Amino acid sequence: MRRAADQHREEILTIIRRALERGESVEIDGLGVFRRRKNSGYELIRHERPQVFVAYAEEDLRQARRLCRAIEAAGCAAWLNKEKLLPGQDWPRAIQRAVELSDAFVACFSRRSAAKRGQFQNELRWALKCARLRPLEASFLIPARLEPCEVPGSIAETLQYVDLFPDWEAGTRKLVRAIRKAARTGQRVEPQLIRRAG
Repeated sequence: MRRAADQHREEILTIIRRALERGESVEIDGLGVFRRRKNSGYELIRHERPQVFVAYAEEDLRQARRLCRAIEAAGCAAWLNKEKLLPGQDWPRAIQRAVELSDAFVACFSRRSAAKRGQFQNELRWALKCARLRPLEASFLIPARLEPCEVPGSIAETLQYVDLFPDWEAGTRKLVRAIRKAARTGQRVEPQLIRRAG
């Protein structure tokens, strides 16, 4: 098993090295961009913008995209599965990794998402697991209501949510302040710790 993992790691490093030798930049989600230095060697330019995972029910995609645009316009990096997942990618693992590497997890609640079974609920459960491993004073999961609806009791009892209605601009400003606070106070958790705590 270890031999296969080592071989896989070497293959990935070879692909990255070849791209860098061709003068291309290589972006690694949640980490930064590797690029060739002008004189010699390589450098990593770390992502400085707060990384934000946006979870939503499929029926709320239009509003989730609008929210991502507002988050990006405020200088943060939004992660939305419809925009970030690539064809052939192991999407459950990619989503877990994106949540783990995020500074904040924004859960978009609506009448549809609160009652629906499926991927939104899976993402929410994983975010709650990640949040438990962060310092107690750190913010991570930020509930955002897209419309008047119930927020699940286990979340509403402990976390303040933001309403993005009736005033979208005021709601997104408040949300961005919460994201920036989460990025300042939180620290990302090693994925191995999350799986062991499982």
